[in-house]
Amino acid sequence: MAPSAMTRWTAALSDAQPVSFWLDDPGRPRAEPALTGTEQCDLLVVGGGYSGLWTALIAKERDPAREVVLVEGQEVGWAASGRNGGFCAASLTHGLDNGLSRWPDEIGTLEKLGARNLDAIEDAVARYSIDCDFERTGEIDVATEPYQAEELRAWHGEMRRRGLASGTELLDTDAVRAEVDSPAFLAGLWDRDGVAMLHPAKLAWGLKRACLSLGVRVYEHTPALSLTQRGAGMGVRTPYGRIFARQVALGTNVFPSLVKRVRPYTVPVYDYALMTEPLTADQLASIGWRNRQGLGDSANQFHYFRLSADNRILWGGYDAIYPFGGQVRAEHDHRPETYAKLAGHFFRYFPQLEGVRFSHAWGGAIDTCTRFSAFFGTAHGGRVAYAAGYTGLGVGATRFGADVMLDLLSGERTERTDLEMVRKKPLPFPPEPFAWTGISLTKWSLARADEQDGRRNLWLRTMDRLGLGFDS
Repeated sequence: MAPSAMTRWTAALSDAQPVSFWLDDPGRPRAEPALTGTEQCDLLVVGGGYSGLWTALIAKERDPAREVVLVEGQEVGWAASGRNGGFCAASLTHGLDNGLSRWPDEIGTLEKLGARNLDAIEDAVARYSIDCDFERTGEIDVATEPYQAEELRAWHGEMRRRGLASGTELLDTDAVRAEVDSPAFLAGLWDRDGVAMLHPAKLAWGLKRACLSLGVRVYEHTPALSLTQRGAGMGVRTPYGRIFARQVALGTNVFPSLVKRVRPYTVPVYDYALMTEPLTADQLASIGWRNRQGLGDSANQFHYFRLSADNRILWGGYDAIYPFGGQVRAEHDHRPETYAKLAGHFFRYFPQLEGVRFSHAWGGAIDTCTRFSAFFGTAHGGRVAYAAGYTGLGVGATRFGADVMLDLLSGERTERTDLEMVRKKPLPFPPEPFAWTGISLTKWSLARADEQDGRRNLWLRTMDRLGLGFDS
């Protein structure tokens, strides 16, 4: 990148606020008071992100008499649930390709359950009057290299042969650029119904309000410090008190699990995003985007991008950073070198928008596992359930995970608990320094594959055979 181009592109970052656009909202609700003293309940939910919020809400919907308590270490929605791109996908398996490669015999059921889950999210948004800018516009996977266009065509053909292409449309160069006009776009595959766009923080805040309306007792600034078995139930210690619960559901995801044996199954990966200022009518007309779909490109190191309700462009992805040791720390939340890289990529995709400035730049940790989609389990004789490893598609899949955790706690056999995806776990990550070395080598190999028309080296082919690796 030439110095003059770097200066021109990074100048657009000079006023960017180092905070998630979604959380930078004057309408943000006040936090609920912290727990002091002792609480007792039927179900304790640990974590105030989507996973915990959906679990608490559905628990009360299933049994309004059940006493449910939710504790959050900081404020509801402050972490991944308030920092993501706002893509709410039907897929439960981090995309059809990943699901088909891992659970080919169950993929029809998984796709059906995923579509049902997305419908249920849309229904809940309406039922509880959650104002979160929900738009079921779908998503286009775009090709920016000739080999990617060929891969999209081949993949759509495979989907059709397997009867999994319903609601999808293959777009050639003219058709994709008629939807969103970028000189980088060569082809696209539009999933018209399987993805919705929404305001992620407002969804979290709306779910909190819905939980409170049903009688869930919510305590913020109340981290759960320890989990121990107490008689027929469980005890959880917090800074200023204790909670005794018959059952516990853990929605802590990227943060260290209170069930220590679960910790090796996830690692944190930091993802970063920019948000532009609102586009003018002329700027928006220059790129089209009348149908407001979400977009993602088809490289291994991919970008995701979408329009907000006030016509800003969120532009994220590409760099996925794993910190040595796998610790979640605030110091990793911002990475200027990634922001500069993203700004340069943005203006190469949309040169007609040169002069647009970025209003916000932020990052945050997501949890990933070796199969790139959630895993589930129980502990303490079935008194505790957990779900983790969503790998960045948790806006939608966490609701499904909430249903699974509640099924597991009830002990009932359901269509969900019968799934191999639910019954079996991924392989754990190795200890350091092997985890950092393996992830770094995989990231390097993925970048090389992007530079070499998608050709995967021996390391990636070996990881593919083992069902391991790292999804950027």
